[in-house]
Formats: sequence, structure tokens, C-alpha cells
Amino acid sequence: MTDAKQKAAPNRSRGRRIARGLGATAAALVVAAAGTGAWYYQRLDHNITTFAPEGIASSRPPVATPAPTGGRPVNILLLGSDTRDDGNSSLGGGDEGVGHSDTAILLHVYADHKHAVGVSIPRDTLVTIPPCLLPSGKWSQSRTNQMFNSAFTIGEFKAGNPACTQNTVEALTGLRVDHTLVVDFKGFAAITSAVGGVDVCVPNDVDSYGIHLTKGRQTVSGQQAVDYVRARHGLGDSSDIGRMLRQQAFMSSLIKKVQGRGFDLTTLLPLADAATRSLTVDPELGSPYKLAEFAQSLQDIQLSDIQFVTLPWRFQGARVAVVEPDASILWNLLRQDRTLDGHPTGDAGASPGASTSPGAGAGLEPGPGASPSATATATATATATADPGGAATLDVPVTVHNAAKTAGLAGRTALALRGNGYTDITIGANTPARLTTLIEYAPAQRAAAEHLAQLYPGAELRSTATDSIVLTLGQDRADTPGLPDGTAQDDTAGLGGASPSALPSAIPSGITDNTRPADADLCSDLNFG
Repeated sequence: MTDAKQKAAPNRSRGRRIARGLGATAAALVVAAAGTGAWYYQRLDHNITTFAPEGIASSRPPVATPAPTGGRPVNILLLGSDTRDDGNSSLGGGDEGVGHSDTAILLHVYADHKHAVGVSIPRDTLVTIPPCLLPSGKWSQSRTNQMFNSAFTIGEFKAGNPACTQNTVEALTGLRVDHTLVVDFKGFAAITSAVGGVDVCVPNDVDSYGIHLTKGRQTVSGQQAVDYVRARHGLGDSSDIGRMLRQQAFMSSLIKKVQGRGFDLTTLLPLADAATRSLTVDPELGSPYKLAEFAQSLQDIQLSDIQFVTLPWRFQGARVAVVEPDASILWNLLRQDRTLDGHPTGDAGASPGASTSPGAGAGLEPGPGASPSATATATATATATADPGGAATLDVPVTVHNAAKTAGLAGRTALALRGNGYTDITIGANTPARLTTLIEYAPAQRAAAEHLAQLYPGAELRSTATDSIVLTLGQDRADTPGLPDGTAQDDTAGLGGASPSALPSAIPSGITDNTRPADADLCSDLNFG
């Protein structure tokens, strides 16, 4: 990948802190680019940086299908770079060389373009990083059990490797990333100053690691704003999870500030200039007009119609592991363009996570301990295709491996298995490619293995020494033409032969316990404990 070339972006105020290219910003940026003349457009056009398209994987999830109403869901990857290069060392402190993407949010804009969900991905999450383009022009090998934020460093490019992070997110989620935006410390500081500061709530006094913040509600900008969103030690519970909760609260407050403030050119032009000087975007957003047009498409999203959710997680030593099948359920909801309580936004008319009346749509019951914001009482749509007479075999542990080389297939299969009644599912590492699906089992588990095989016609059954049933998905499951009963399967679902609409009857706590409405009080839920 070559160093990114310079272009421009009028919508940098959405760059790192959610896509807040909402009405006023979008319209104002168009004015900034067009109304002030070609000279200003050229200035912005030379500010913005795009990353080279060669680093984007050739094998990707499909583009989302348009809704019956004509709109199409859009997924935007928002990354915060902690690079100290290019004037960022004074804000970040230290000299850390190639930057990491310590802040990562996948923003799913629903097809109605009136609702959105931002999924925070913890930087320490252990993931598989797929092959990524290196400076030599060669591709790296796939790397398992890696920290998520290290994808940004693959190849040690001076400005990071956003294409590699985008590839990693697509492999993790099975969602097509339509646009990627990256902002650094100085760009973030400039934006917060340009809007006149952002209201925050500091959980406690902080006077360490060069960061000085006072407990309580206050307005921060510039260096203090950077400190608030990046501080970890000494603030709140001192964890990366707690830091993400503060970032979600900060983004909500910033969106509120942008939406509630009228922008004249005196305010807007410095904002657009500061924003574009520190923004890196995908090639499709590489001009002021493209960014402004894209921003305008999001202008109807209100604060009350935005939810944040942290990828279902648990600590694994000093790192973070993805909780399955909760994470796969989350990704499947977004692939189906459903709200966090399981409703199609167009049908139910509900905001993500909002409560609806029984029978209002294909909603899900909340799991134990579900938060009030995630309550739904509609009838579940999950159906089991396995033999109901074999219910006793559904409690056996099942480990799923992906040998089909189809990104995200193991996770989506775990989701489908849960929808078919299985309760103990583990996502194993990807294995060398094989043509056919294999089900391995201990001799005492033969009945359970045969029961599972009903979902995977043609799978090889093999008795072996194992503590659980091991399902290794072959290339015959990469594009299953139909279900065992001959029902047509959605080609984009990738559910390994089980029902593509098999959502569970309850929203797992990994989703409900990690959801934050954007209009929540600034001081609420700033710690994970």
C-alpha cells in the first residue's frame, strides 16, 4: 500500500466520534465547499487523505440488500489512531511509533436512515487478523489470537493500516464495511474546540500519567477532551471497557452539541478545515462533495434513535475474549437490519432497543437481567429444524471450526445452532481447508452426533477421542443452496445449513448488559462493574 494521497472532507466532525454528519453539519459543509468558492474547495480537497484500495480484501461480505422501501443499510467503521507522528506527540505524549486503533466503532445505519447502532470493539479483543497488504506488495499470513488493535499496525505504515482493520472487522462480523474513517489526536482536539467544547461527566479526580481532570460535569475541548476519551489508568475502573463507555457517552454528547447548534460560516469553515486536515477515509469518500452528500443521507438520525453497544465480551487474562453465541446474535441482528430487540425498523417503527407491543413484529424476549431499554415482548421467530424427539441431545458441548474459508461462517453457524436449541457452543480456531463437513464425536455421543448431522446432510461422521462434538465446516457449507427440507436458503446468511432466520427466543445478556442509549444521562454507566 502506498502512502495515502491527499483529498478533502467537509464532514470530519463525524470522523472519530460517530458519524455525526447529521443535518446541520452536512448542509453547512456543502455551503463551505460550494458557497465560499473554488479556492476553499481546493483547500479542503488537499487536506483529506484516502487510503489505497489495493489493501481491501478481494473476498468480502456482500453489500447489504436494499429494503422494500428503497433504502439500504450502511456500515461505517470509525477508528481513532493513537499515532504520535505528524504533530500528535504533544497531545498523546510519548513516542509510540506506528499508531494503534485503540478506538473502534462499527456504526450500523439502518435502511430507513433514521436509526443507528454503534458497536464498540474493545482494543484488547482476541481476534483472527486475515491476510493484509504489506509495503512490499505481498500479503501477510492470517494471524490467530491477536489483539484487535494490532491490525492497524500490520506492515508498520507510518499512517497505520486502516484497510487491514477493515478486513479484520469484516471477517469478525460478516458485515460489509461500506466506509472507513480514521482520525488522530490533533484532529479530534480541533473538532472539539471548533464546536465550543463538549459536555462530559468525569467519574473522579485524575492527576496521573500527565492527565489532569476534575470530578463532575464540565465542558472539555482540545487537550482535555483528548485526555477524557483516551485516559484509562486512574479514571473510573481503569479498564479499557470503562474507557469505551466514556467514549460512548462523549460521542452522544458531541452529537447532541452538533445537532443543537446552528452553524454559520464563521464556525463552520474552521471546523471543516481542522477536520479534513486530520481525517483519513476510504477512496469512495475522497472529496468534499462526496462526504457532504454522504453526510446529508444521515441527516434524519436523531439522538434518541441511536444506541451504543459493546461487543459481548469477557476477560481472558489480560485480554478480552468474544462471548459466543451472543456476539454472533448481535452481528446477525445487524445483517438482518433488525434493532437490538429483534425488530425490523421499518415494520415495527421502533428505535433500536425500544420496547414494543406484543405481536408488533419479529421481536425477541429479553434475557435474564435485560436492561429496560432492551425490553421487547413480541413473539420470537426462532424455529427448530432438528428432530424435536432428540431434544435431550441438545445439551452436549459442540465446538465449531471453520475449514470453508468463508469469513464469519463459524460464528454464524453457532448462532444457527443456538436457534435450533443447542446450548453449549464454542467457536474454535479456523482449520486448514477441507472440502466436506466433518462431525467428530466420542462413542458415547453417537446419538447426539447423528442428531446434529440432520442439519448437515452429507457430513462425514467420525468416532474419535474427544470431549465434545466437533463440527468442522467444509467448503460444502460455504454456499448452501437449501435446508434439509428443501427450503431455499438466503445466500447471504451463511448459516451452515441451519435456518437463516434462527434468532434465539431471548436477547442474551451479552447484548442487553452492554447497551447504552445515546440520550442516556452523561454520568450514567461510565464503569462496566
